[in-house]
Amino acid sequence: MPDSYELLGGQLHMFVTQPPMLPLTFNQYLLATEEPLLVHTGSNADASRLCAQLRVALGDKELRYVFVSHFESDECGGIVKVLDAFPSAFAVCSEVTARQLSGFGLTECSLVKAPGETLDLGDGGLSFVAYPSEMHLWEGLLAFEETRSILFSSDLIMRLGSLDQPVVKSDWVTEVEAISTEKIPDPVALEKMRRVLSPLAVRFVATGHGPALDVERR
Repeated sequence: MPDSYELLGGQLHMFVTQPPMLPLTFNQYLLATEEPLLVHTGSNADASRLCAQLRVALGDKELRYVFVSHFESDECGGIVKVLDAFPSAFAVCSEVTARQLSGFGLTECSLVKAPGETLDLGDGGLSFVAYPSEMHLWEGLLAFEETRSILFSSDLIMRLGSLDQPVVKSDWVTEVEAISTEKIPDPVALEKMRRVLSPLAVRFVATGHGPALDVERR
C-alpha cells in the first residue's frame, strides 16, 4: 500500500510509492476541495491500492477530476481503473494527452484545458501553465492552485532518492533557476518557462517525485 500523508492541514493528501531497487518515489495527490481533484494516477499496477486510499480520504464525497499533466505511465497508467472506480470523474488534460487517451478508448471522459485557462473547484481553482514535457516536448500542463498557492509541478521540479520526510524546505527562486535542459531540452522553451513561473505566488510545490517543497520567496 502506498504511504499516505496529510499535508496543509488536511487540505492535501499525498500518496507515495517507492518501487524496490529504484531511487525514485512516485507521488499522487488528492486536493480536498469542494470538487475533489486527484493529481496523477500512478501506474496500472498501483491504481487499485490508490483507489482504496482515495475512498478513505474522500469520505462521503465523490472524486470529480483527475488531472493528468502529460501522457506517461506514472502520470496516467492507472486512469482506466480510477475512472472505473469513480465514474463521475473527468480526466483534465491537454489536447495532446486527450488524443493519447482516446487511443485507449477513453473518448468521453476528458476535459481538455489549454494554458491560461482555469478550472473551478468550488472553494479553489486551478490555472494552467504550458509544460513542454520531456522527452518529445509534447504539450503538457502544470497546474497552480491559487487559493492555497500550490504548484503541481509534475516532473519539472522533483527530487531523486527515497523519501525520508514528505515535505522539505526550499525557496522559489532556487527551484526556478534549477530547471535545466534535462527537463526542457529546448533553451527557448526553458527560458519561457522560467519567465512564466517566476512571478507565480507559489508557497508549496507538490512534486511528482520526491518530497513536496515548502518554498519561501526572496
